[in-house]
Amino acid sequence: MIKRLRRKFVLIAAASVLAVELIVVGLINVINIGEMHKRQTQLMNILCENDGDFPEFGMWREQMYNNGSVPGGGRFFPPDMNGENKRFPDLGFKLNEETRYQTRYFYVRYNRELEPVEINTGHVAAVTSAEALSYAEEVSLSGKTSGFQGNYRFEVRDTIGGKLFVFLDCREDIRTQRLFLLISAAISIGGWLLVCLLIIVCSRFAVRPFIENYEKQKMFITDAGHEIKTPLAIIQANTEVIEMLSEPSEWTVSIKNQIERLNGLIADLLRLSRMDEESVKLVFAEFDLSNAFADIAGPFRTLAENKGLSLAISTQEGIRMNGDESSIRQLVSILTENAVKYCDACGSIEASVEKTSSGRHAVIRVKNDCAEPPSQPERLFDRFYRADKSRKREDGETKSGYGIGLSVAKAVTESHKGKISCKAEDGKIVFTVKLRCL
Repeated sequence: MIKRLRRKFVLIAAASVLAVELIVVGLINVINIGEMHKRQTQLMNILCENDGDFPEFGMWREQMYNNGSVPGGGRFFPPDMNGENKRFPDLGFKLNEETRYQTRYFYVRYNRELEPVEINTGHVAAVTSAEALSYAEEVSLSGKTSGFQGNYRFEVRDTIGGKLFVFLDCREDIRTQRLFLLISAAISIGGWLLVCLLIIVCSRFAVRPFIENYEKQKMFITDAGHEIKTPLAIIQANTEVIEMLSEPSEWTVSIKNQIERLNGLIADLLRLSRMDEESVKLVFAEFDLSNAFADIAGPFRTLAENKGLSLAISTQEGIRMNGDESSIRQLVSILTENAVKYCDACGSIEASVEKTSSGRHAVIRVKNDCAEPPSQPERLFDRFYRADKSRKREDGETKSGYGIGLSVAKAVTESHKGKISCKAEDGKIVFTVKLRCL
């Protein structure tokens, strides 16, 4: 149980850190890509509005100083006293004397008859005039006015004399984006693994208070159980002496019944405490599950008939499994006894064991009539939990059940790496146990 708790703690913490890192890395890359996209957009606007080329920086700066406008939209601020670079405040893009030489681009101009009249590849070395014309023709056939053609971002503008196809080389931006994504992802994964290692190491200290409290709880249950047994034995002996000296009465019978209930509760608590201990190992051996199921479930027919109930038992022969036979027999007894105890008056009970279609698992299923099933059937496996409508008998006496027994059943199932579930359907409550078989 402690190992499961620690494992859950590590998994939850690691998953939380991973989610945060994915969000942070994702946002950083989205912002990076967005800024590059803005820069490309600004460059394309400048090229398109200046007939496919950059203006002279001095003339461009003077124009911007005079009217405060920016080609392609936005506002521009005059240079400072030192003549530092112009800056687009909304894009974070700086234009300077080297921008026209650092930017790789080409353009193709068409006349109104859609005939190429000018091809300029003087600002790019990777594209020939023939290739530039091929790019423009492909874009023209696609009908798009902007987008990407390979590593080149293009934009088509209508001019007085025809059309202008401008292509901006973005291969360096694409390479930078991919490299930034890979580096950020690698750093994120490395950091996450380091944090996971720290979480694993520190988890021992995080669960230590729980371990101490849990150990104290188990010690208390064990000590209290043994201490309570002594006065119960004395009360039972005194009651028997009273019955020997006088006739048994309803009071002495009630005392003996309550002693029996307390002894059963103590036995279940001690059994559950022992099963929770990591050091306790069940004795696993191969046995016949079909015979064990029939041996335990069969005797409950008499108890069911005495209460006016019907119990149908269905057993598939030849089912064998590797496990602790005594624990599995106890599991069957708990489920069948609960079904008999809580079945509706004059109701029916069905208990069965069979293999799944794959033949790798055995399914133990016990169902009984229950007109008013609990609203949360899965909580019946919680210790000391009883559904509100199941707490009283018709005669007003408190029921003992659905408190410890089903918790023991769950512990037995989990110790065999199986699954146990409970659900309400068609006026019945159904307990299902799935165990690996041979």
